[in-house]
Amino acid sequence: VVLQHLYGDKALNVDELHAWALKAGEKLRPMIRDTRVLVQEALAAGKSILFEGAQGTLLDVEHGTYPFVTSSNTITGGIFTGCGVGPKSIKHIIGITKAYTTRVGSGPFPTELPMDVPGSVRHHLSTVGQERGTVTGRARRCGWLDAAALRRAMLINGVNGLCMTKLDVLDGLSEILMCVGYELRGHRVDILPLDADDIAACQPVYERFPGWSGSTAGLTRWEQLPSAARAYLERVQEAVGVPIDMVSTGPDREHTIVIRHPFKH
Repeated sequence: VVLQHLYGDKALNVDELHAWALKAGEKLRPMIRDTRVLVQEALAAGKSILFEGAQGTLLDVEHGTYPFVTSSNTITGGIFTGCGVGPKSIKHIIGITKAYTTRVGSGPFPTELPMDVPGSVRHHLSTVGQERGTVTGRARRCGWLDAAALRRAMLINGVNGLCMTKLDVLDGLSEILMCVGYELRGHRVDILPLDADDIAACQPVYERFPGWSGSTAGLTRWEQLPSAARAYLERVQEAVGVPIDMVSTGPDREHTIVIRHPFKH
């Protein structure tokens, strides 16, 4: 009824849909395994397993900026509840962050830059970084890197090393800012608060860095980076308390600077 009267589409035939689902189920049946046992067998055999998370820490239903969250655990703890492995099985945790901060949809965002205006920093980040939500296609909100928010993400996830992506998007900016804390109701705060209302009241405290005019796109060695880019990255890892393992300088897999191999410890 909804499909017919609201969307002007034809109604679904329940019998046809049921038959299709049963047929699809038979095709899927050989691929269904007890993944908990499968993972444990792989671990016992000495194989390496890579768990990849989806969405960001602040969208976690328990540790995120509630109510602006998703319905599941997006932090590393989701590995244990979702995949059925124990904490001792995890050897190295890589945190992935952009060289600036973005957010899709509503929610507090202390370092958000003013709405897009051609020539503005936000417009630069949005267009050069092609910042659109992968599922909804909505334009992402953009702002300077929030190291104080990253610091909380590092603690919650137990991160051992960072992978910083989209460094090349900052190319050409005359000045780069990084939030290292906040002013919250007359007090200095050095880590992202827990409450969404408190986060919305935070005024970012910035450190300023000179930008660089040269291109970092596609670079694969640390020493190739402009000195200003290296200084910015060094301050990031100092501010969040976690070393940077990798730096991404473009969309291709080869556009990566590996400083410390995450799987060779």
